[in-house]
Amino acid sequence: MRSFQNIAKLVRNKRVAHPNTYSQSDVSRLLGYKNGQFISNVERGLCNVPLKMLDRICEILSISKEELKAALVHDYEITLNNYLKLNKSEEAPAEKIDNVMQLPRVAHF
Repeated sequence: MRSFQNIAKLVRNKRVAHPNTYSQSDVSRLLGYKNGQFISNVERGLCNVPLKMLDRICEILSISKEELKAALVHDYEITLNNYLKLNKSEEAPAEKIDNVMQLPRVAHF
């Protein structure tokens, strides 16, 4: 099962605490959506923010790119663990991980 709990919490907290007191509809409209349903879905953890909207949501809600990246990476890690059926007691030993092909580094924001 996919996890969006960290991005949901980040977006909701930043929206509610923002000096402009944005409603869900306000943020959705600023992102180009017609109603607040999109941000409602994000804040309830039903979906993620599309990649093409990441810069814009950072601008609107004054989210640092590092904060956003950390939330997305944590959600992705939870998602991977869910799909791979890993939990803290079942994580792969470090020596096995060292043998896995090294993936290219992701560019920083």
